[in-house]
Amino acid sequence: MSLKDKSILLVISGGIAAYKALELIRLIRKNGGYVRAIITHGGQQFVTPLSVSALCEEQAYTDLWSLKDETEMGHIRLSREADLIVVAPASADFLAKLAHGRADDLASTTLLAADKPIFVAPAMNHKMWDNAATQANIQTLQARGVQIIGPHEGDMACGEYGMGRMAEPEEILGAIENFFNPAAQPLAGRKALVTSGPTFEAIDPVRFLGNRSSGKQGHAIAAALRDAGAEVTLISGPVALPDPAGVTTTHVESGAQMMAACEGAVKDGKAADIAICAAAVSDWSVEVQDHKIKKNDAPPTLALKENADILAALAVHKQRPQIVIGFAAETENLLENAQAKLARKGCDMIVANNVSDEKVFGADQNHAYLVTSHDCQDWGPQSKDALARQLVQTIAEFFNKDEVRHAAE
Repeated sequence: MSLKDKSILLVISGGIAAYKALELIRLIRKNGGYVRAIITHGGQQFVTPLSVSALCEEQAYTDLWSLKDETEMGHIRLSREADLIVVAPASADFLAKLAHGRADDLASTTLLAADKPIFVAPAMNHKMWDNAATQANIQTLQARGVQIIGPHEGDMACGEYGMGRMAEPEEILGAIENFFNPAAQPLAGRKALVTSGPTFEAIDPVRFLGNRSSGKQGHAIAAALRDAGAEVTLISGPVALPDPAGVTTTHVESGAQMMAACEGAVKDGKAADIAICAAAVSDWSVEVQDHKIKKNDAPPTLALKENADILAALAVHKQRPQIVIGFAAETENLLENAQAKLARKGCDMIVANNVSDEKVFGADQNHAYLVTSHDCQDWGPQSKDALARQLVQTIAEFFNKDEVRHAAE
């Protein structure tokens, strides 16, 4: 989607995530948009006005008391001349200022005087995000029509882990594009089914068989489909991720439960147009013991039975989605195994990635290949959010070609 002739006022508040604002400026400019930036005093501790102005090709504004700028009523002009205001990162302090109507610097004064829509991308320590004061401020802002983008769970610069990591620049760009092009959502009216995360197969009341899938890629795909206008059902195994907003999420534990949930999502009257099986479903389950297996001299023998193949079942379902996509996590012979899986499962596409170095599960980056019956594309290393957006674009192109073909018949 193009942002040609659209003007975005970007407010950069204090926080280590301020460095991501530089990439956001680059993406907006690459897509034809025009960016002006205000940097708070805190923001200047992490990025310089020089670097921001160089990317914007426009002065970076910092001072409420600038004689030149305020002679021209800068805090009024900056908001009036923008089509959209984006705060990224939005620190806990800046969110509090915005919620309480404070105006003690250029950024907060400009937003209080604004008559344009405002997006904020929060970024802070997870304890600050979870604090009742921050959550009350978020609710206040949402009630006033401010759109919240993120945050997400992840590693913090302080070394802790939790909710509060700023949304990636690609996700913020997607929200901006959807704001300016609401009718251009390529999957509007489509229904999508996504599976995500691991499955846990119980051995006894204490133990289980599982895998290392974090669900980050599947959840990112569900969010990207939502942003493209699709009505999304997410079937999630046990993960430590929040449910994506605007997505119908069903939580399951075992492969059998995930299979049943998928069946329910594509049965008569609920047929999906798109199915993406990103979950790492356990290939096997165990006959569950009703009591904890005690440690003995010899390890117990586990009788494994094969789980139902969700991807293959959807590919031959009587209510088969128009496009069925699977994932292949391999440790060797990546493309050969992915092509064999494509043929064996009967799906339309396979997203393949190499997990042998243990840097995929739980990470924010992925290096994937898209494998079809006639092509193999190297999508290169990128964030899981960016990969999700690229996959959604590929799906949209699939439907466009299908519509053109039907129109020609």
